[in-house]
Amino acid sequence: MKFLVTVFFLAVAFVSQAQKFAYVDSKYILSHIPEYQQAQTEINKLSSQWQKDIENKYETISKLETSLQAEKILLTDEMKQKREQEIATKRQEAKDMQKAKFGINGELFKKREELVKPIQDQIYEAIQEVASTSALMVVFDKASDSNMLYTNPKHDISDKVLKKMGLKPGETLDDEEGSEEGGERDEDGQKTDNKAPGKNAVPPKGGERVPIKDK
Repeated sequence: MKFLVTVFFLAVAFVSQAQKFAYVDSKYILSHIPEYQQAQTEINKLSSQWQKDIENKYETISKLETSLQAEKILLTDEMKQKREQEIATKRQEAKDMQKAKFGINGELFKKREELVKPIQDQIYEAIQEVASTSALMVVFDKASDSNMLYTNPKHDISDKVLKKMGLKPGETLDDEEGSEEGGERDEDGQKTDNKAPGKNAVPPKGGERVPIKDK
């Protein structure tokens, strides 16, 4: 009987040792970083301005199409073709601008990489240090699409990460600008969502790196 009890406690100790994991809330961490809020504000302003410029282009195209339909009966074939070509050219210009600003590897993507990635790198380095010190095998991100159905607060190391970064937990900053605007449009000029899905785990130092989800 004593042997079985000993085996039981050894098994429990082994399982406890094997389950060295924790999680962070990257959204909570980012809310403490002034540089991130400033980056979001700059990105949002650029995005809004570019979106406004694109919408103005489509509005101009719409007016040209309405004018063409109203005057079509009075125009010669050559005049109609010239007007139609003008509209087609402006539509292509609008699409090219959308792609250049909001497309994959477009200016918005590059600006986000320039401003946000250094901040994400700082967070990741702090997570690495905390994970290494605590001998953690895996660190999950609660803020990402991880389908985490339950989280025990005692496994939350977000505050430890903030302290490692020299920040004070609890002093969150509001993102006054809200979410980013802009984005791709389809062939009819309608907006489409081009956000990439988030990841769900950040391994400790020495493991494979997983990007932290941007808010």
